Amino acid sequence: MKATIRYKGYEVAPSAQALPNGLYAANLTIGTLGIQSGTPSSNASNVSNASNARPSQKIVSFDALDYFFDERHALAYACRWARMWIDEQRRCA
Repeated sequence: MKATIRYKGYEVAPSAQALPNGLYAANLTIGTLGIQSGTPSSNASNVSNASNARPSQKIVSFDALDYFFDERHALAYACRWARMWIDEQRRCA
């Protein structure tokens, strides 16, 4: 399951990957566009596809942040983790 959200100028694409053991891995892709690049695309695939990235776009991916028995819990954790990561990046900038 995948969902895409926007948070403080970032495109956040959390995902939950089903594993053979019945658990779900919480994965996350975060992308940002520079001010010069204009408005970000509404197409969520541009966030996770680096070949479509504009020159000023930064993309970071995190695989298997943690494991969960429920897919919704994995997605919620990835979303919460993204917000904390983005807030920390903005605090340190």
